[in-house]
Amino acid sequence: MALIALSVAAVPAGAFGQGDVGRGKYLFDAAGCAGCHTDKKGKGAFLAGGRPLKTPFGVFYSPNITPDPGLGIGKWSDADFLRALRHGIAPDGRHYFPVFPYPSYTGMTDSDLLDIKAYIFTTAPKATANRPHDVPPPFGWRFLLPVWKALNFAAGPFQPTAKQSVVWNRGAYLVRAVVHCGECHSPRDLMGAIQTDMALAGTAQGPTGGIVPNITPDRKTGIGRWSKGELEDFLDSGMLPDGDFAGSEMGEVIDQSTSRLSTADRKAIVEYLRTIHPVVNRIAAKKKK
Repeated sequence: MALIALSVAAVPAGAFGQGDVGRGKYLFDAAGCAGCHTDKKGKGAFLAGGRPLKTPFGVFYSPNITPDPGLGIGKWSDADFLRALRHGIAPDGRHYFPVFPYPSYTGMTDSDLLDIKAYIFTTAPKATANRPHDVPPPFGWRFLLPVWKALNFAAGPFQPTAKQSVVWNRGAYLVRAVVHCGECHSPRDLMGAIQTDMALAGTAQGPTGGIVPNITPDRKTGIGRWSKGELEDFLDSGMLPDGDFAGSEMGEVIDQSTSRLSTADRKAIVEYLRTIHPVVNRIAAKKKK
């Protein structure tokens, strides 16, 4: 409690909204915020940024999202936070690169986003400067981002499908927006945008250059042969049907995100994934030269 009190004292008055901190922590975990914004390998402080995110376009470094008023997001208002996560625009008007998954977070409700903000603002502020991205031109030219957005991005909250059940819609909301599964499990085009017709069908060029599997219900190349129980167990413990366990980035996602979901939410994710269009896409590792 003393740490929280000190953290709150360092945040400017008026920065807090009316978010629910408890719900915010749950959603914060589900969204995997700590995984990207904490450089564990570099022994960085919690949420102080600096984790390298290697992509085909260059290396991006996650920013400091602690409530530090100078180098973090401590001066952000609720409107600033919503604008960043729904529209990919910083308080100073700069456009964010889509390595920040706002194309998925845009689907979250205002209340869920502000609950996350409420939790983040209870964490310890860290005066850690952001590391500049190492992205060569033209990919690092921020002034081109409005064009990218016009071609590849539509802002707005998730819209439930009326003919589907409450559970299915909850699963869709979690997969598409909160947990943003498609950001890693979908192939991208030459502009770095998700290939919508191949959503969740896997890719040989994952976030760190590795293979990310097909999680559509195709029986030959996806997860169509997995039972509901096997899928739920995987999201909870990382155990595969053959008894092996997920490692690398997915192991991290399970540890920090899906294992912390409620049983009901894991069931909802499984319900949704088992009903989407199956895509035939066998992922093969690229041969090393």
